[in-house]
Amino acid sequence: MSTPRLSVQLYSVRHALEADEDAALGRLAALGLRDVEAFGFVHRAPELADALARHGLSAPTGHAGFLSPERAPAEGTPTLDETFRAARRLGVEVLFDPFVPAARWADETEIARTAGLLNEAAKRAADHGLRVGYHNHSQEFVHTVAGVNAFDRFAELLAPEVALEIDLFWASAGGYDVVSLLRRLGSRVTALHVKDGPVIDDPFTSGAPFDAADTHQVPAGQGEIALDAALAAAPDAEYAILEFDHYDGDIFEGIATGVAYLAGKGIA
Repeated sequence: MSTPRLSVQLYSVRHALEADEDAALGRLAALGLRDVEAFGFVHRAPELADALARHGLSAPTGHAGFLSPERAPAEGTPTLDETFRAARRLGVEVLFDPFVPAARWADETEIARTAGLLNEAAKRAADHGLRVGYHNHSQEFVHTVAGVNAFDRFAELLAPEVALEIDLFWASAGGYDVVSLLRRLGSRVTALHVKDGPVIDDPFTSGAPFDAADTHQVPAGQGEIALDAALAAAPDAEYAILEFDHYDGDIFEGIATGVAYLAGKGIA
């Protein structure tokens, strides 16, 4: 059993970053954080790398979309290799695609196609010294295909080198048994998004407008998600990453509470 590295997804503080990036990164560093998870970095990897370095921060993991080639290429849309080069410039070691649309999880053929795209991306990423994987929300868990849960079927089809980042809040949405999931996945789980709040119903599959404020997320350890049991069920996870999609209070105070919660588990 290894102890995961503490991190925070920068999306949590996106508004503070927009207002004053240096001040926001400085506040994260002041909380004792040394690792962050990057997002939206592909077109500005050198600048973000410099900003992180100024505050003694590293980004060993990151989020970037690379599993939806059906989207019409727009001017300036990065290629797969450009995305991977940007990730390596930032120092990312494991890059996760953070969202595959809900409709692609209702059909076994589409699930197999997504797994195939991810397996192929893993081969390309290896040429850049990079690992890739997938980060879930809730839409992956609401269907059954080939007699098993859609996400389980997806995981069965993945090459061994593909990493999984399990968002504990979203995997729990709709009452999914996240602890059993983690036990089944075992060492495939490279990272955990440690996120708390009420257990809600999946909001993505309906296609209705979604407001992250409706998730009513709270600091880690203060909600209904089985975080203690989930952390124990993923002993091989390399990263424990705090995240808020939305938080009604001071976001840095919310993160500080999460840091203290994980410190109580020996994760720092």
